[in-house]
Amino acid sequence: MDAAGKPGYRQLLRTPGAWSFVLPGFAARQPFAMLTIGIVLLIQHTSGSYGIAGAVSATAGVSMAVFAPQGGKLADRFGQAAVLVPGVLTHAASVTLLTVLALGGAPLWALFVAAVPAGASVPQVGPMVRARWAALLGDGAGATGGARASLQTTAAAFESVTDEFTFVIGPVLTTALCTGVHPAAGLLAEATLSLIGGLLFAAQRHTQPAPSRPRTPARTARWGARRASAGAGGAEKAGAGAAGAEAGGAGARGASGPRRTESGAHRPAASALGVPGVRVLAVVFLGIGSVFGGLQVSLTAFTEEIGQPGINGVLYGVFAAGNMVAGIVCGALSWRRSPQQRLLIAYPLLTLATSALWAVHAVPLLGALGLLVGLCIAPALITGYTLVDALVPATARTEAFTWLTGAVALGQAGAATAAGQLADGFGPSAGFVVPLAGTGLALTTLVLLRGRLATPSTGPVVSGSTRGVGHREAVTVD
Repeated sequence: MDAAGKPGYRQLLRTPGAWSFVLPGFAARQPFAMLTIGIVLLIQHTSGSYGIAGAVSATAGVSMAVFAPQGGKLADRFGQAAVLVPGVLTHAASVTLLTVLALGGAPLWALFVAAVPAGASVPQVGPMVRARWAALLGDGAGATGGARASLQTTAAAFESVTDEFTFVIGPVLTTALCTGVHPAAGLLAEATLSLIGGLLFAAQRHTQPAPSRPRTPARTARWGARRASAGAGGAEKAGAGAAGAEAGGAGARGASGPRRTESGAHRPAASALGVPGVRVLAVVFLGIGSVFGGLQVSLTAFTEEIGQPGINGVLYGVFAAGNMVAGIVCGALSWRRSPQQRLLIAYPLLTLATSALWAVHAVPLLGALGLLVGLCIAPALITGYTLVDALVPATARTEAFTWLTGAVALGQAGAATAAGQLADGFGPSAGFVVPLAGTGLALTTLVLLRGRLATPSTGPVVSGSTRGVGHREAVTVD
């Protein structure tokens, strides 16, 4: 604990077992930030068209959006490793195939076909890491639940900052490899990171949440023993593990944990998409995805037009750095307003920030405006994840997070296609209209359906003792 008595990032990372999934999880989540920009840069090089590059990238993004929630649901039911291991193997093979086809001059239809499994198999490590924090910190259950529940706010801030840092590193690394080494180097690096990081992450089975599929008493007892030993002899974990074994379902997390039948077996939760608020947030995240996709393609076209393709990664990195800085600040603030109110403030600001992108033609001004857009994205993203954690039960939380990441991917895909077509037909400035259109439509939906985001909280701030990773309280950055 720090001097103020509140847990900080340092205390969070001292949680037993945390580093075992934080480091490989960071490497394994890079594909989400590297795949689409890698496809755009490679296909544009081989075809000479931003429209074709954006369309192939969009195909991968749509495929990711469609299949990601199903992967999250399977991970909730059968365990993360059972889904992740075959997933990363398939992803590495699919991305390699797409790269070979593009370099070999394969017909356009073959590129679209190869993009489907490349996108569908993107490992959803970010949602899995969030679910692991919720399980590791116990959702506030047990004798030490108060202290661990306080750490959950820190975990929420940490994951948001990590996501934003991914969008700083991923696109910059991909662009540098594609422009400085070989047009295919970005995608090959993405496949390698996905494979190595994913397998290392999946190997940390002792920190993954308990599957919600029905289990026999013998299997639940074995799971309870494994969860009880995860804390390396800590008394905090021992009590929780013993209680789980005796109940025929160790690893349960209090009232918000997996539902059980009378025999003690876990019963899978209904789809997270059945929660009305999740559907509204999916539209909100579609708009956020339109910013990512529109900027990726439009910045690429803009820097090519002015004869400085190497600064594409720098400009996008400035935008992503704004996300990261705003994420750190949001995690360290004590919020008086409810998450719903914060989202209704943050999203109009994001829409306003994108409104001038199309009119800027100077690199310094475009960089400054990109930084401002990045600063506005992080609060909207963080608040959206906060609301999911408050609206969705723990047994469907991984699926809920993947619906949101899938919505970002779908918005990114559609925006990449639209921006590519506009850039080809009317110049790079036209592509910058796409983020404004996407966020504007999403904002309209948010305002009209804001009532569906109401949470069960009795006050303006969700209580730390009843919620998992995703809400916000004051967090000390030590």
